[in-house]
Amino acid sequence: MQIILYLSVALIAIAFFILVIYLSKTLKSLQVTLTSVSHTLSGLEKQLDGVTTETTLLLQKTNALAEDIQQKSENLNSVVAAVKDVGTTVSKFNGTLQNITHTVDQQVEDSKEKISQIVQWGNILLELKEKWQTRKQSKQEVTVSERQRVRSH
Repeated sequence: MQIILYLSVALIAIAFFILVIYLSKTLKSLQVTLTSVSHTLSGLEKQLDGVTTETTLLLQKTNALAEDIQQKSENLNSVVAAVKDVGTTVSKFNGTLQNITHTVDQQVEDSKEKISQIVQWGNILLELKEKWQTRKQSKQEVTVSERQRVRSH
């Protein structure tokens, strides 16, 4: 019976020894895998640092661009306000011009008869002037012809 006991203990020791061998092989394989993972993570960490740096630069450029757009938008707002003021001024000027035109039209309408009379008097004066010049010219011709008659006698 003791032999069975020794054989059982020996069998357990052999099984434990085989288990330890397989466990050490598994642990060595796991160590190689973990080393590979460690190297991969180191490379990934370097790449992540590069991406972080680029992201920071991109964020700074984006902020600068946003500030520039904000300033240009404010400048554009002042230009839009100025254009609006110009539009208002042109509109007021147009209204004033319409009022002046209406006033002139009204005055011309009111003065139509007077203007007509002035034109008629102007025509009469022109006719009188022409008649007066014609008479004056005919008198001069008569005096010239009389002088010529006197000379010829």
